[in-house]
Amino acid sequence: MAYENLLIEREENVGIITLNRPPANPINLAVLDELDAVLTEWEKDKAVRAIVITGAGERGFSAGFDLKTAGTPEGEKSMSRGQEVFSHIEKCPKPVIAAINGFALGGGCELAMSCHFRIMLNSERVVMGQPEIDRGIIPGWGGTQRLPRLAGKTKAMEMLLLGTRVNAPEALSIGLVTRVSQPGQLMNDAKELAGALAKKAPVAVQVILDAVTRGLETTTDQGVKIELEGSQRVSRTKDAMEGAMAFIEKREPVFTGE
Repeated sequence: MAYENLLIEREENVGIITLNRPPANPINLAVLDELDAVLTEWEKDKAVRAIVITGAGERGFSAGFDLKTAGTPEGEKSMSRGQEVFSHIEKCPKPVIAAINGFALGGGCELAMSCHFRIMLNSERVVMGQPEIDRGIIPGWGGTQRLPRLAGKTKAMEMLLLGTRVNAPEALSIGLVTRVSQPGQLMNDAKELAGALAKKAPVAVQVILDAVTRGLETTTDQGVKIELEGSQRVSRTKDAMEGAMAFIEKREPVFTGE
């Protein structure tokens, strides 16, 4: 499939998606459809074991919803479509890393939060936030739900109701991002993390992602049942045997996803 709004590349077992609508990389229906398509493609591709999402240019990761489509049928459709696609990212069986190279505001912040990991560039121009309140609207792609789960209710309320933005050090301190990168190191850090994840047992990675995602939506008792099902599944894999043998033989395991 040819992508008009994304740049798609691979480096060994890592797939890299770049939103290619600089300088602000706004998200419209076409971007959402293409994101969904490439995720679906890579989920079926055993050679891709981890995914990085970033933005083209030096200004923005993404400014979020493309306001040029506001009030149009396309804009209306993109609201529900955004929820579907960001849920797809969150439930992706392969780890997804947001490499936040510029401002991530509104839907851009929601896109980053739907990823499993977030690495943020430490720069004055790089901030995250949900400024929808200042336009008289609210986040529509999961911001009111994911932000409290990541940063806690108190900080989320401040960001959602006041439209405040956070830089990289503060985002790290409140748990909104996983790591902070220094200038010139962001993509190297993202690829390094993706490479480390790609070396892990694919089935075990998938089961952990599923257990955590579904477990957070239910009770602890139900969550441990999900965990037990996953544990039983991975125990029957060849990778589980490889992990045990590598430990006994004092070597690095080589996982195949079987």
